[in-house]
Amino acid sequence: MFYRSVRASRLERTRPLPGDKVIPERIGSLTHAVSIHGSRQDVWPWLAQMGAGSRAGWYSYDFLDNGRRRSAERIVPELQRIAIGTLFPALPGATDGFVVVRFEPERFLVLGWPAPDGTYLATWAFVLYEVAPDRTRLITRSCAAVGYPFFGLPAWLGRPVVRLVHFVMQRKQLLGIVNRVEHRSAACGAPATPIAAPK
Repeated sequence: MFYRSVRASRLERTRPLPGDKVIPERIGSLTHAVSIHGSRQDVWPWLAQMGAGSRAGWYSYDFLDNGRRRSAERIVPELQRIAIGTLFPALPGATDGFVVVRFEPERFLVLGWPAPDGTYLATWAFVLYEVAPDRTRLITRSCAAVGYPFFGLPAWLGRPVVRLVHFVMQRKQLLGIVNRVEHRSAACGAPATPIAAPK
């Protein structure tokens, strides 16, 4: 699984995605993508149940973002119903985190980190494109607003730190989703053949 690319193509990095307009004046964005052997319907349930603590986890490094509790390896029916404003806690026991800003089941999920004034400090979009029968491209895009805190670091230092941390965590998350979708498909009788990223 380590070899699976999470590099977005040039088209994916520049194409408009749902959630792009939530932050009108963003200071930066990061786009990653991964190819998955499975349909949009196969991938969506894993996105809908994300979040720390009482939710299914973030599928990334659980010792960092899920209190050492292993992210779910199954689809959790009671976590499938989401609505605008549903909280996806950042950490176990947290009362803040990402909230659902926009979504269309089996197509996209846009999460936002609320600012005190009702705007968003950051957004995180998960967009599903079915590129062939049972072949899905999952594209993620994170955008930051002017007031983004950069972990409390000065912007000149915070920007590269955020980019590095985001890449490490995002890569692990995307591969975690791939692994779950494809192993579940294989268990149901569909061969989980790795597929290459588009050029």
